[in-house]
Amino acid sequence: MSKLVRPIAIILMGLGLAVMAIGAVTMQKANDGLASLDAVYAAQNVTLSYNDAGELVDRGETEGAQAILALLEDDWQYPVNHADLDATDPLVNTPTELMYQYAVISYHTLNATQTVTLEEDAEFNGEMFPAGTYEVEVDGRYWTDFDREHPLDGQVREMAWTGTAHGLLGSIAAGVNADYQAGFAHFSGWRTILVGFAIGLAGAGLLSLSLQRREEQVEEEAQARIKELATVS
Repeated sequence: MSKLVRPIAIILMGLGLAVMAIGAVTMQKANDGLASLDAVYAAQNVTLSYNDAGELVDRGETEGAQAILALLEDDWQYPVNHADLDATDPLVNTPTELMYQYAVISYHTLNATQTVTLEEDAEFNGEMFPAGTYEVEVDGRYWTDFDREHPLDGQVREMAWTGTAHGLLGSIAAGVNADYQAGFAHFSGWRTILVGFAIGLAGAGLLSLSLQRREEQVEEEAQARIKELATVS
């Protein structure tokens, strides 16, 4: 039996080392990804604004920052890590800071007022809109909330949700996704290393038990031989 256990134990130890190596490679790739993200964030040099008291502000007002956080936490249900909102480290380089920046752009877009000019009278669903200039509030509407056939809203949608706004939001969302993927890869690397260690440890345990059993068998055989020789004498 011990002859069968020993090869299995050695295979398990080798498998454990191989799994640990895979985990180490995954960890290295994840660390490289995180380092690359940090380099991108440093190059972009986007920072959040804080007042002298270390409070987060938007356009100089704490009320604006609180409204943006409410959009992020209450409306979007994002789990904000407030420890990342640190006045001593204003660089936007964590998922929470990235999502806050995402909320900043969205908040100001959703609460903006756009100036629309109609060159001529327009009619929509029985309502007349005389030629002239109109101040139209976005009123918390997203891109899909506008009726593009409406003579005012159709223009407001394009003026509020510009290609620049969509591009910035898309870039930030990609950054958040990349950060989470790298973090998950880092976690997976650690988990793989631990699994490999457990497999290797199990193999080492089996090998140790096999060797111990072999020593016991040798000792038993020796004792039996001694008794046999004593009997013959």
